[in-house]
Amino acid sequence: MTAAGGGTAARRVGRRVGRRVFPILGAAGLIVAGLAGTIWGPRYYGQTAWAVPDDLWATLVAAQRMLHLDLAGLYTPPTNLVSFPGTALILVPVAALIDAAGLPLKTGADIQLRAGSQIGNHAEWLILGPCVVILSAVALFAADALAERMAVSQFKRFLLAAAGATALWNVTIRWGHPEDAVAVGLLLYAVLAVSNGKPVRAAWLAGAAVAVQPLVLLAFPFLLVTIEPRRLAGFVARAVVPTLVLLGSAAAANWTATVHAVTSQPNAPTVDHPTPWIYLTALAPHLSNGSVAAGPARALSIVVACACALATWRRWRSVRLGDWSPQILQELLWWVAFALALRTFFEPVMVSYYVWPPLAAALVAASRSYLRLLPTGVTAGVLTFLSQSSWRNPFLWWTPMVAVLGLTLLFAWPRGARSVAAQVQPEPGEQFVTDSAP
Repeated sequence: MTAAGGGTAARRVGRRVGRRVFPILGAAGLIVAGLAGTIWGPRYYGQTAWAVPDDLWATLVAAQRMLHLDLAGLYTPPTNLVSFPGTALILVPVAALIDAAGLPLKTGADIQLRAGSQIGNHAEWLILGPCVVILSAVALFAADALAERMAVSQFKRFLLAAAGATALWNVTIRWGHPEDAVAVGLLLYAVLAVSNGKPVRAAWLAGAAVAVQPLVLLAFPFLLVTIEPRRLAGFVARAVVPTLVLLGSAAAANWTATVHAVTSQPNAPTVDHPTPWIYLTALAPHLSNGSVAAGPARALSIVVACACALATWRRWRSVRLGDWSPQILQELLWWVAFALALRTFFEPVMVSYYVWPPLAAALVAASRSYLRLLPTGVTAGVLTFLSQSSWRNPFLWWTPMVAVLGLTLLFAWPRGARSVAAQVQPEPGEQFVTDSAP
């Protein structure tokens, strides 16, 4: 490569980094603050063990098995995997890095999964923690790309990245579920691709998101209503390929374990937060080991999301004709946040990080106005830390979570919006960006 060519490439990289400086800073801040909190935070409570996330280690075992092509072991102890195989796939590079560093995790019956018992896994956390945040930062980058697409000013994008990184702590450093962040990030990129008139790219991105974490199926109907009817079949066909390949491979290797984990979706009310729905057996069938099956409630959430998308079908007519504007994109993002929030409402057993996905979408939806972004960011932060409370009463914990989440969605709603067919001019000094590369 010539010197001129190298200089051009360097400038191109510099421009890309400059466009995404806010999510980069957000991710870097989360790594520093998150690792400091896990290492030194427990000392304030007289603890000696690091406050590493409980769930992450078992998922890493699944990734390690996938790395070694042990697909039959993806859904067998101690992985505790109940999501799609993409959850483990995104951690395969991290598992390879830990193996290369000579720090292989214990597997089988010897693995200790409680954070307070993670003796000997401290070195792994120093590698795993930053890697998890870097993986999860796809959600911050997608949010910033959408904000740029909507001509959001620089300072608002800074506030969006700060609020997004704060909320991201819940699902990464605290609970160790980067699959949620990766899936929502891919979903947001799919929304961006749809708004840019690239339905094929959107289909693959949405399909990859589902393969990583099927919770994004809740927002899938709102993508479908923006697609021209003649392109729907192709969109759906592409979107199902990643899940069919990954889940089909796991099922072929171990049919019984895969089908049981994916269909029953067990959750433990004695460990996590039971909600009032746990009293309704039809939505929360009780399993023999004391857990409840969350599958029926999650299926109901998808049905409700589909009904809401159909009810708004006519509102997206101009979008299907390619008539996108910042206001239209903002409304779509709000409906995506609403759809993701349905899980919080119907779930029979909740975990604190379940509240994060709708917050990520709601913050982007609110980013065009200080009057929406500031209160949305405040309530998102309150909900992030309030959800860490240890209350076990089905009403005492769930009720304030739903109330604060509802308040967040209310703040994020684009007030005074005209019909989605209306065009909204950018703010003074801002230019509406017609296309943004991921």
